[in-house]
Formats: sequence, structure tokens, C-alpha cells
Amino acid sequence: MQIDSDDKLYLTFSQNPPNSIWWCGSTVPPFATLAAGFCIAQLGLNKAPAGTIIYHNVAPREDDEQARAGNAGERLAFARLPTGVRVIGVNAGYAFSFVRDLAVELRWAAVAAEGSQFRSRDLFPEAAGAIALGQPDALDEEIPPSDIPDVPPNCIAYIDGYGNLKTTMKHEASKPHEGQAVRLQIGERELEATKSDGSFAVESGQLAFAPGSSGWTNGQGEHTRWMEVFLRGGNAWESFNRPSIGTHIQIS
Repeated sequence: MQIDSDDKLYLTFSQNPPNSIWWCGSTVPPFATLAAGFCIAQLGLNKAPAGTIIYHNVAPREDDEQARAGNAGERLAFARLPTGVRVIGVNAGYAFSFVRDLAVELRWAAVAAEGSQFRSRDLFPEAAGAIALGQPDALDEEIPPSDIPDVPPNCIAYIDGYGNLKTTMKHEASKPHEGQAVRLQIGERELEATKSDGSFAVESGQLAFAPGSSGWTNGQGEHTRWMEVFLRGGNAWESFNRPSIGTHIQIS
């Protein structure tokens, strides 16, 4: 599967049955590495067909604000997840943040980070193919975890097609939430929502702040679910004046 900004090709490889190729995908806003990282984790840390590879190309070249020689940008990276899913993509922003602490392998790809304005066309396909085929010289040294930033707290990670705002706030199942009124400030807009344990625990036209459908289970059986802002019968993103990925969420 490829995850890219704007509408590009999305591809999932599967070896079950052997040599088959399945097509599916996900899009994120331009340069939204946080959303890309969220999608990578959601797709890669849940059950997937054997042999699945996720490829992302969200590469804003924001790792260095100085003039770049040879159209250099962020390096191509590789992660192997406990589900067996392999992830290939540039280590840009938060693209690997959600999987950093769960990956069983994190390495750089053995390919130059410069040499073309369109690295995803001219340089990376061959490198990704070598990794997919398991060629012994396809991977380089291990990536230090310090090279991958933490997931930023209390912000919008992803906006789905219904306008639901997926956040970087974890659901705490041990704390009762049912029916609690909270104020949510996102950007310049502040609205009241009902904090609950289910998105549909509100009437039509009301905002819910509840655990959504996004999450995964780690190797120890510990489940992570992310809170989301949901407007029943409407569009939460529109209600908050279309905030961008990464916008901070304040709760009172």
C-alpha cells in the first residue's frame, strides 16, 4: 500500500496466494506526516495479508531549512512490524512516530537521499523493490529511535471522509466518561461535546468526544484506542471551521 499526499497510486503486496498483488490505499493532505504516520500504524499494526508492504511518500523536505544540494531530502527508511507488515518510506516528520516503539526492526534503506527532484520516481522504486525481494544489501544501518519524534499530544492526527477528527489522545478505559459535558477548543472555535464511551451515545446534531474505531493491539495484548470528535448526523471538521492536521485540542 502506498500512502501519499494528494491522489497517487496505492499498492498492497501479498504473497497469499503467491505472487498476487492487491490494490488499495489511503490519501492524506499534502505534507501531513502526522496523518501518514497514523494511517501507517492503523494499517500495519492490525491484521493484514501475509507479505503486506506499506509504502509512503509524504516527503516535505523539512528536515533542513538551508539550501539543499542535489535535491536532498529525508532518508528512505524501513520498519518491520510485529504483524509481519513491512513499511517503506521517508523518515519525515511523524511518519514513523506511531510505530517507532512497536517495530521489531528499524533500518535505513541503502539508497541515496539526493540526486533527483523526483526521488519517488527515479531513486526509491528500485530500493523499495530490493527490500520487497529481501535482497541482502537492500538495508543499511539501524535507525536510532531518537531520529524519530514522539507522537505530539492532544492534536488532530487524521480527518476521515465523514469529517470525524481522529486525535492523538488515548482512550483511558478505566475512567468513566458517560454523559460528561466538556468544552473543546480546536483552533479558534470552541464547542460543547459529550464525553462518552461510544460515538453514538449522543443524539443527532450533538458532538461526541469518544473512543473511535482507530487503534491496535501490541505484542503483549495491550490495546490502544484513540479518542475522536464526532458530530452525529453532521461533520465535526466543518463545525470547527476545517482545522488542519496537527491542530491542538484543548479540553475544559
